[in-house]
Formats: sequence, C-alpha cells, structure tokens
Amino acid sequence: MHVYRYQYKNYNRSHDKRKKRRRILPVTILIVAAAVILSGGVRLDPGELGFLLQEEIVGFFLPQACGQVQGTAELTIADRLFAHFFLLQEESGVSADYQTQVESDWSYEAILAREAADENYVDAATGEVIMTQEAAEQSSTSMPEGETKEQTQGTVPEAAEGQQAEAQTEQQAAQAAETQTAQAAQIQTALATEKVVVYPREKLNDFDYLIQNFYQVDSTTTINSSQLNADALLGKDLRLSHDASTPQILIYHTHSQEGYADSVPGDASTSVVGVGDYLTKLLTEQYGFNVIHHKGEYDVGDRDHAYSKAGPGLEAVLAENPGVEVVIDLHRDGVAESTRLVTQVNGIQMAQVMFFNGLSRTTAMGDIDYLYNPYIADNLAISFQMQLKAAEYYPGFTRRIYLKGYRYNMHYCPKTLLIEVGAQTNTVSEAMNAMVPLADLLNKVLTAQR
Repeated sequence: MHVYRYQYKNYNRSHDKRKKRRRILPVTILIVAAAVILSGGVRLDPGELGFLLQEEIVGFFLPQACGQVQGTAELTIADRLFAHFFLLQEESGVSADYQTQVESDWSYEAILAREAADENYVDAATGEVIMTQEAAEQSSTSMPEGETKEQTQGTVPEAAEGQQAEAQTEQQAAQAAETQTAQAAQIQTALATEKVVVYPREKLNDFDYLIQNFYQVDSTTTINSSQLNADALLGKDLRLSHDASTPQILIYHTHSQEGYADSVPGDASTSVVGVGDYLTKLLTEQYGFNVIHHKGEYDVGDRDHAYSKAGPGLEAVLAENPGVEVVIDLHRDGVAESTRLVTQVNGIQMAQVMFFNGLSRTTAMGDIDYLYNPYIADNLAISFQMQLKAAEYYPGFTRRIYLKGYRYNMHYCPKTLLIEVGAQTNTVSEAMNAMVPLADLLNKVLTAQR
C-alpha cells in the first residue's frame, strides 16, 4: 500500500553528546526510581519497576520502536524491538515519524479551534483574519436623463414629477433587463460543451500520478492508496435520487464574513454570501435544482469556534429538509497579498476554485476518534469527480484538492463539498463569474453526465 506522508526533519546531535547521554541516562533512571520507591512515594513490585525502566530505556535509544499498531492494543517491548529491526514499516504498524506537535495533549475544544483557523485565513504573525475589504467609493448621483437645470433648481410641477418618476422606473427596468441579457450571454460564453482534455483511466489508477496532479496533501495529515483509488472514487454514483419537488441542495457559509478586494463592508451581497446567492440562482434557474441558501452567521465575534457553532445550525436545517442530498460550504481563501488566483474561461476572467477535504486524521495523532466521519470516502468521491470534470472541461479553473487533518463538519452528509472561491485579493466580479462553470460542473456530476 502506498502511503503519502509529509516527512519531518530531525535535528542531529554531536557524537560526543550522544555518548555522554547514553552513559548517564540508565544510571539516572535507576537512582531516581530507587529514591522514589524508598521515600514511599510510589509502590511498585519489582516486575512493574523493571517494565517501566525498559520503557524509558527503549524510548530513549529507539524512539521509533515505541509506536503503536493502529487499532490494536499496545505492543510489548519484545514485539517493538522485533518490529523495529526486522519488519517493514507497513508490516509493523510502527510510525516512522517523530512527533513534532503536542497534538496528543490537545483538548477537544482546542482541536475545534484549530480547525477553524486551519484554512490559511489567519495571519501567522498577527493572528488577524486575512480579509482586505476596502470600501467602495460612493458614486455621485447623476441627473436623470432629459432633466433641465432649471427644473433641478426650482419646484417640479406634480405632472412633471410623475412623468419623471415613470421615466426613471422605465430606465431602471431597461437597465435591469440589459444586465440580465448580458449576464445570460456571459453564462453561455463561459460554458464548455466538450471535453478539452481526456485523462486515461490507467493513469488515474496510478496513485503517484493521482497525488501529483490532483491533490495537495498538507503536512498535518496522511493519505494512502486505499483511500485514493480512482476506480473507487469514480465508481460512486452521485446522481440525485429525487426530483426538485423538495430541496435537493443546501448552500451555507461557516465563514459568512469573508469578503473580496472590492467588497463593501456591511453589504453581504458583495461577500461570499452574495456569491452563494448567485450560485443558488444559477442552479435553480439554469439547471432546475431545488436549492436552499442558508445564511446563518457563525463567525461573528468568535471565529475560532465557527465550525462548532455552525454544526447545530446545519443539523437543524438538514432535519427540517431530510431530502437534501448535497451540502456545499462556500468559502473564500486567504493568501499573500501578492497572490492572485485568477484564470480565464473562454476569455472571461474569474477566480480559481479549490475543493477542500478533511480526513479526521493527523500525522501526530492518527485517526481522531472524536472527530469521526463515516462519509470520508463519499466526501473524497464527490470532490474528485468535480475536480476531474473541471480538469476535462475547464483546465486551470480549479486548484488541486487540498487535504487536511480535521473534519470541517463534513460528517453530516455523504455528498459534502467545502469550496474555496478565490481569495481576498480577487474582485467580487471574478468570484461571481466563477459560479458559472462551478454550477455546470455540479450539474454534470449530479446528473451523471459522462
């Protein structure tokens, strides 16, 4: 079984220091243990004392031999030594990585707080959320077309006022119709009708090829070929099981306050919530899906616990709408100010999109039992099928699928997608434009268009 794991560097000690420590350690352990026992602080029989001394000595000289086989009881000293010297790593189950984080001591609450700050949104130096929201300049109100200078200076007769109001209404209606027409034309322009690239199945079944071309594995977690198997991922039938008479898709935002470079503070329509509105419109009007757009705010005042706060709200919406089969948590990424996540689809500039998966497993801790997710395989399947369709029809539209160690509320529904739409350096229009191919990809996957 292939295992893709981030390797940590170990600091080397000089030969002299190692020799000195090795001479001193056993003697020190014996002296301390004897002193504790004689003072009456600890009561151990000789067998227990011998076992503890073995643990300490083996742990110092062979730290890698002190691991545990996943899912089994702790190994004996003899088993560990045998596994360390004679078995391959995969056969022994002993981890080859030294623990470089204190995750094993983290509380459940601390894990959840880390989860919320783990999507590249927080500046490591300042601890501030990366969100550049410059206020848009207020446009000056222009005079209505056809109005004279004299009329603006004096009192407008009632008849003229009525005509003016009617003219303004007609003008606004005409502008709205023109905008909708342009938007519809843009949608058709951005849509791809044929595959641009074809990926042979034999290539996709190569684990190394799959990782290198479709995934970015964060150092906090590991993934293996049993979880990333192209046949299994593509073999999942993700078609919706019922028609649009009841809700089918739920869109929500764990981080509803995320905005873009030209977002207007306080105006949700120019934030990631507004992007969700547009995706909802496309899915309902263009493709006929029944979509709920939940706009609960879970990151106001206490962003660190946004996921734990969003969980009950998400659970309530799903309980009220049991027919929902697809859950989309729509986000905006955070990047360096010099980074621009943009691409062009048929000449239209738009933000790049990234699918994000949590594996409920960290490099230091292994599987996190209290962040259990029975739907990891389903989560991975829908993100990969979306990613492959994007690579085939819209090359360059998506970044590689990002895999991290926590859960991100992806355990409530099998077909759950966490989607990052651009970053704080993108414009609102670039994020909006990206919803056109994204809606098309959702339609292709959820209706099983091969």
